Amino acid sequence: MPQVTQVTQVRQVQVTFDCAEPAKVARFWCEVLGYRIAPSAEGEDSWSACENPTGVGPRLYFQRVPEGKAVKNRVHLDVRVGTGLVGQERLAALEAECARLVALGATHVRTLYADAENESCILMRDVEDNEFDLD
Repeated sequence: MPQVTQVTQVRQVQVTFDCAEPAKVARFWCEVLGYRIAPSAEGEDSWSACENPTGVGPRLYFQRVPEGKAVKNRVHLDVRVGTGLVGQERLAALEAECARLVALGATHVRTLYADAENESCILMRDVEDNEFDLD
């Protein structure tokens, strides 16, 4: 029987976006999440990155690719603005954040209203059409 090795080290996660304009997409996500442009990314043309200033959240990396987006993302970010809220209070928080992000260049796709099983959430797209949810 093979021996199982336990991994005790916590790994950091970086989320990578393929995009046409890395600096533009990075600035958008910095505004959405309260992140900052990574110092190593300043002045770069082919890539950019943003980081959580507290070092807690994952780093986001944006790399220029020649092809455009062709299909729905298989992975997307959920921006958790309604955590702990329910009903109309949750919906109001989601709608307020949606309005702020639309002003930054995001697109509101549709609002899914609460039902017997799920609370409301809002489906959106960033400045290069990458899907994300306000949850």
